[in-house]
Amino acid sequence: MLDEYTTSDVQLGNAIDNGGGQMRIHDYHTASGKNLIKEYLKSLPKTEMYVGYKIRHKLGSQGISALTELDTRQLKGKLWEIKFSQNRIAYVAVDKENIHFLHIFKKQKGKTEKFDLDTAIQRADELGLGT
Repeated sequence: MLDEYTTSDVQLGNAIDNGGGQMRIHDYHTASGKNLIKEYLKSLPKTEMYVGYKIRHKLGSQGISALTELDTRQLKGKLWEIKFSQNRIAYVAVDKENIHFLHIFKKQKGKTEKFDLDTAIQRADELGLGT
């Protein structure tokens, strides 16, 4: 159950990312191996970080059907975003078992900034996921 985890669990890194569940979450890593998605989540205020990790857990344990319960929007082609608070996770769901989190950012204007959209598209192309 998602609500079992406290913000202190998330802060300590004890929250389950995908728990071997129905969907594997692939975070974008830099060439040097830095996980930009988790780094961003860890920089958020505790309550927002907790929501971000709850989203990860929900996808990992419930699979692709969890996307229907989340606030999502199509950005372009196969590229979608999950909204939580002012934050957005740009992703591509490759199939029922694999989702790639490509970019995470804070939305500050009425629509997704060109920079953020271009970053997600570039990373999808880099990984051969297309958009």
